[in-house]
Amino acid sequence: MMNIFRKDPGLATDSFYEIRAGCTDVPDTKFRIKGIHPSIRGEVWEFLLGCYDSKSTFDEREEIRHKRREAYAELKESCSHMFPVVGSGKFVTARVITSNGEPVQDPIVLLGTKHDDLATPQDEESVDLSAAPMVTREHDKEVIQWKLALHQIGLDVVRTDRTLVFYEKQENLAKLWDVLAVYAWHDKDVGYGQGMSDLCSPMIMLFEHEADAFWCFERLMRRVRGNFRCTGNTLGVEAQLDNLANVTQLVIPKLHRHLEHLGGGGYLFAFRMLMVLFRRELSFGDSLYLWEMLWALEYDPELFTLYEGGETHVHKITRKARRQYGKYERANRRSRARARGGPGSTAPFSIFVFLVASVLKDRSDKLLKEARGLDDVVKILNDVSGNMDARKACIGAMKIHKKYLRRQKNQ
Repeated sequence: MMNIFRKDPGLATDSFYEIRAGCTDVPDTKFRIKGIHPSIRGEVWEFLLGCYDSKSTFDEREEIRHKRREAYAELKESCSHMFPVVGSGKFVTARVITSNGEPVQDPIVLLGTKHDDLATPQDEESVDLSAAPMVTREHDKEVIQWKLALHQIGLDVVRTDRTLVFYEKQENLAKLWDVLAVYAWHDKDVGYGQGMSDLCSPMIMLFEHEADAFWCFERLMRRVRGNFRCTGNTLGVEAQLDNLANVTQLVIPKLHRHLEHLGGGGYLFAFRMLMVLFRRELSFGDSLYLWEMLWALEYDPELFTLYEGGETHVHKITRKARRQYGKYERANRRSRARARGGPGSTAPFSIFVFLVASVLKDRSDKLLKEARGLDDVVKILNDVSGNMDARKACIGAMKIHKKYLRRQKNQ
């Protein structure tokens, strides 16, 4: 476990997540330790993401934690039986199966811990899978689909947060690969999609026990899994992009018309921001700070009950109980013109949609004056990386949300 307890709480947040020597293209952190201290961040995230009821006792949480660890062990064992590299402390970066179920013998497994030496043969080794069930042709379509994703998970793992000292260790890379591989089997409807490794990586760093990291990641995925769901030629995040277009059209109409004129009415330039929740626009520490601010704003104390399949009391909320909800969630519940997630949907827009709208508004003057094509739009927004003020963006997101609800009500 990282030795974070002896750190000075007055240091910048990134001092708790050491950067590898020689990495110069890393965004600087803009915040000192405020809000959730890194030493307790994992435990707080479990409440924010609905892993536990906010009213639960320590003993109740320990009982749930024990059951979840057992459930994860069973999931991982099932995956290991299908593909023995899972849980071995290694991971694959080469294909292990063809689309028609034929096994690829001796897939390459990364043994080295240095990312820079990834392609060096002496740092890679074949795994003897002669006794594994994959030596014969696989006929189960779900298993084939899962195995087809394993090498892509491996390729993404070695690219994820590669500037951090934490991921110089083979065991941490393997842990991230294991959690993502098990999740892909656990949620077969979505499986694995590129970008998930960026969302899972912080969990691996925050939780010493792999099962705890898995279930915290699983709760985060419940919020964003729709972004990764593919239907035909449509990716789920396109619904979020449509929501962003609706917000911008209503709140920043001049900019929306300009973007449409440039051919950017589909808002594909915001794809990455919504898929990986601003992980690439901020330093590692600041991105975590941003996440927990937004999760606190949209906090719902009924989330645990909802996820566990219990009965919620949406229509029986007292004024006292309403104060337990985050500011963003309270605004949605108060408003008669509630921000909906599309036709026929009862889910409000993700707060990240309003965060992206805040970024667009902050750069609207530059976009209107300098953007003469989509390449210009992308270039201007790429300048956000390393220069974004997360706190200011959150304040801007809430202002846009308030304005959106008011204008939607008056339509």
